[in-house]
Amino acid sequence: MPPKRAWQRMLSGRRLDLLDPTPVDIEIEDIAHGLAFVARWNGQTMGDWPYSVAEHSLLVEAIFTRMSPRPEPRWQLAALLHDAPEYVIGDMISPVKDAVGPAYGALDARLSVAIHVRFGLPAVLPAPVKKRIKAADKLSAWLEATQIAGFAEAEANRFFGKPGSGALEGLSLHLRPPAETRAAYLARHAALLAQV
Repeated sequence: MPPKRAWQRMLSGRRLDLLDPTPVDIEIEDIAHGLAFVARWNGQTMGDWPYSVAEHSLLVEAIFTRMSPRPEPRWQLAALLHDAPEYVIGDMISPVKDAVGPAYGALDARLSVAIHVRFGLPAVLPAPVKKRIKAADKLSAWLEATQIAGFAEAEANRFFGKPGSGALEGLSLHLRPPAETRAAYLARHAALLAQV
């Protein structure tokens, strides 16, 4: 039997080995395109457009930036890229990730290392940075849950934690065509990468 294919051809022409990814096969255009077409919440959101992982990533980076007194561009970039592996492995809601088990986390971690190295970040983020990104991610999930995913505030508080007073003030969700989201993601990535 020939070995099973473990790579995916990207629109850039790269072949990304999902089991052994290398930084040279990572292109931001592939990431932005993929994430703009991957729906959060398994697509179970209100509105005329799916709420994409690219849009979520832009929001998480904005929340992370606002939570940081003097944000370092490299950590803002890390926040923007926090779900980047999902451009090839998709987005799974937490209950599904738990059911799949540690194999999903290992695949995600290998892709994250290649992505981080490709864009000049440490292969593994420092624990305090990772913790702040996770906090921003939870705030984003709370906002998404209550605004477009049909959760009552009490239910969102139970699953994601109650946001502090003013933590999300002035932030809103964007539902827009994938091409617009892709362009916004690419623009933000370019702006942050230029400062790293």
